[in-house]
Amino acid sequence: MRSDQVSTPPRDLDRGRGPEDTVPPLTRIIRAALDRLRAFDRLRPRVWDTAVTGFWTVAAVLDYTSGGWRHTAHEDVTAPEFLVLLMSLGFSLPLLWRRAHPLAVVLLMTPISLLNVWTGAVVQASLLQLIPVFQIVLRFSFRTVAAAALLFVAPVLSGGFRIPSSWGQEVVSYVWGLVFVVLLGIAVRTRREYTEALVERAHRLERERDQQARLAAAAERTRIAREMHDIIGHNLSVITGLADGGAYAARKNPERAGQALDAIGTTSRQALSELRRLLGVLRDDHPDAERTPQPTLDELTPLIERVRRAGLRVDLELHGEPTARSLTPGRQLTVYRVIQEALTNTLKHATGPTSATVTLTYSRTHLDARITDTGTGAGRAADTEEAPLAAQGIMGMRERAALYDGTLEAGPLPEHPGWRVQLRLPLEDTHQ
Repeated sequence: MRSDQVSTPPRDLDRGRGPEDTVPPLTRIIRAALDRLRAFDRLRPRVWDTAVTGFWTVAAVLDYTSGGWRHTAHEDVTAPEFLVLLMSLGFSLPLLWRRAHPLAVVLLMTPISLLNVWTGAVVQASLLQLIPVFQIVLRFSFRTVAAAALLFVAPVLSGGFRIPSSWGQEVVSYVWGLVFVVLLGIAVRTRREYTEALVERAHRLERERDQQARLAAAAERTRIAREMHDIIGHNLSVITGLADGGAYAARKNPERAGQALDAIGTTSRQALSELRRLLGVLRDDHPDAERTPQPTLDELTPLIERVRRAGLRVDLELHGEPTARSLTPGRQLTVYRVIQEALTNTLKHATGPTSATVTLTYSRTHLDARITDTGTGAGRAADTEEAPLAAQGIMGMRERAALYDGTLEAGPLPEHPGWRVQLRLPLEDTHQ
């Protein structure tokens, strides 16, 4: 199972339930309501700010009109009633900007708080300062949080020095309220950041999964393009050689011409079958699509026979004995395709009387495949690395060899006219 897949408990699969179905109904209702409320707040934040500000403003005014503030005021209170009303409104109305400018709201409330404790009124609306402090904890650095906490506590401490009897009532309760709000804000902030990190990780994994899928698709397209190049190039070269030989034989020996036509038909059907198989892989998204068998070294003899029928004399030499399971199927396919490509290039580019030799040498750690020919002609320049088609020829063979830590060399023979392709491939049990 891939790491980006999530398994579902068997009991839920048996019952046909998803993860959402295991959540209690009441929890789903509450979660849906909160999601709708958050969505509405994101679209119209001013409506929610106005509602909260209006609620606390009404509560502050009711505290003033009902005289509730007198139960918390000191006996020597010197504030007139209209000042108490102004202080109540000063603590509640700025909440309208508590989310947009929380630090400015705290700064605005600080002198009002100082006036509140200095006059001894101690209106309960002064605790509304904790709301913008909570917003600061959610959004700003801890240095800013410390500054806001100091602005909240300083007026209360100054009032405690002026009225010593307020230490046990106002100062301690205000400090405990501040500690509670800060801890609550840290918990909410931590939870929010954790959730955002999980969401970002999920998005990143999704992007990486899509990128891996695209890379895998691109690699598969490259592999299939290389396979199609090998199949089409080789078989068309064989067909061309057979057609040329058949045209010549038709004038001298009609029976040989018929054999050439039969070989052309066989080669064409084989090429068509392989192309259909590859195109079927392109159309099939099933994970088992890659199980279609590919050529192995057992198919090397039929390959050489087809090349011989096309008019190129090929000798196969084997040195050493292959060990049991010495080459994986992928390595065998690499050797097969390199030999096929080398012989195809000989058919396409070599001129004059030409013969080729395929030599396979097994050692304890490597397999060496050497393909040489005696062909000459200017057309061999098409196989040099400077040629535009080298990416489909020599470079394609080198990519196959590099896939299994092998090396490939190609170039003209130094001792006599001809061409050489040398492949050195580690065996399966080689550790490098």
